[in-house]
Amino acid sequence: MKQIYELHADVCKIFSNAKRLEILSMLKDRELSAGELSEQIGVNKANLSQHMSVLRSKGVVLSRREGVNIYYRVSNPKIIQACNLMREVLMEQLQEKGKLVSSFKRIK
Repeated sequence: MKQIYELHADVCKIFSNAKRLEILSMLKDRELSAGELSEQIGVNKANLSQHMSVLRSKGVVLSRREGVNIYYRVSNPKIIQACNLMREVLMEQLQEKGKLVSSFKRIK
């Protein structure tokens, strides 16, 4: 069981980068080429390549080459579900903090 916790922690490390989360969001519904991803998230191809290398090495995304283009897709839809669930938790926390701030302002 200890091994699964180590694997879990290792995979979670790759999600600690905002650009990688943005990449996954772009890939949630479709496959995109490296050029499309680079353009849509606003990074150069070298920087994108570094991020994709990390994502590929942990099995989060899969790639295929077609001519000169490389296409990426999420390897398992549950990855997107996990990211969405975490985003929902964070949104709820932000909303709750907003309620607390509003309540505090009314008291003053």
